[in-house]
Amino acid sequence: MRTRLTLTATLALAALGSAAHAATTLTVFMGSQQRPEIFQPIFDRFEKQNPNVKIKIETGGATSEAQNQYLTTVLAAKDNTLDLFLIDVVRTATFAAAGWAEPLDAYLPSKDTYLKAFLPGPVGAASVNGKLYAMPAFTDAQFLYYRKDLLEKYKAKVPKTWDELAATAARIQKAEGGSLQGFNFQGAPIEGTVCNFLEMTWTGGGSVSDVTGPAAKQGLGFLVNAVKTKLAPAASAEMKTDDSRQQFQAGNVLFGLNWSYAWAHFQGNSPQPTKVKGDVGVAALPAFGKNATATCTGGWEWGLNAYSRNKATAVKLLQFMASNDVQKEMAVKGAYLPVRKSLYNDKAVLTANPHFKALYPIVTKARPRPVTPAYPRVSEIIRNNVSAAVAGSKSVDAALNDMKRDLEPLLK
Repeated sequence: MRTRLTLTATLALAALGSAAHAATTLTVFMGSQQRPEIFQPIFDRFEKQNPNVKIKIETGGATSEAQNQYLTTVLAAKDNTLDLFLIDVVRTATFAAAGWAEPLDAYLPSKDTYLKAFLPGPVGAASVNGKLYAMPAFTDAQFLYYRKDLLEKYKAKVPKTWDELAATAARIQKAEGGSLQGFNFQGAPIEGTVCNFLEMTWTGGGSVSDVTGPAAKQGLGFLVNAVKTKLAPAASAEMKTDDSRQQFQAGNVLFGLNWSYAWAHFQGNSPQPTKVKGDVGVAALPAFGKNATATCTGGWEWGLNAYSRNKATAVKLLQFMASNDVQKEMAVKGAYLPVRKSLYNDKAVLTANPHFKALYPIVTKARPRPVTPAYPRVSEIIRNNVSAAVAGSKSVDAALNDMKRDLEPLLK
């Protein structure tokens, strides 16, 4: 009898020991456009350093909107299957208000000291009412990409104003013939279109609080006219961010608006072939008249699921992802704009991305989209009206009047 009890106890202890050493699986959600292939080797390295942790990537949604829709469904059900998720910087206030994102302050005892090494923009975007609701993953902004070889061929300068861009593009399009797009922007009902509209408004001296004012009319009018004059493609109202990237990469675009991730693709670090390697330049966005350039704060951040059962382990991964070495690797291999200030002077980073040094002042002055828990609705109102105007199904005035009517109660 004693032997049987001893054997039973031994087996029980062995089971407990086995459970103690069982791996914790962290499920990480990101969109397909976030390039999981860049993240996978980094996660593999974390697993080697932490043998009891396994990381499972779940991907879904090719746009910010599609990813947000999925996460909203999962988190509204208080689902604990996801531990971490990448969210667009515009989502923080919404996720905080809904109670879906766990505040990180309690997990970072020296939070203020820790965050001093980060750019203030991403930290601000990840914070609500002084609490850190996400860990900055990488920052971003929109830039003007241009074909250096074609500007040199026609002895043209990088445009400082939108009028210069239109004139240069029309001249080179005519000379080149064929299907060259003079100007490519996002006009589909997506988040990038919100940014394009805000940038056109800001660079005209306007703001989102006056969407029927002269600057907003001028900005939206420019986008609509670009399609009418065939400077931009006829299908611009269906153009998504990655469509723009692929068309530029295929050699079909002279001037294009896009985010920092496009650079690595253009240089050949891409699933699709590139015809523009070595021929691409990057600059600040043009402006109207003597107004200053302006760009939209972009980027993504790591949210910790408030319903996760593995919060402490997940935060350990977040700090690893925000470390200097990982931020450097993401910049070198993926052209992601780092959230750590020091990397904008790092030799390896600048060798891979020579434009980063010049873009640093642009990134630090990038402007946020409206910060509100109602942002999903704000975004929907702007992007749907802009897309309708670009498609020609609404006039510029009608689109802006409808935009004003629907935004006013949300932006009081």
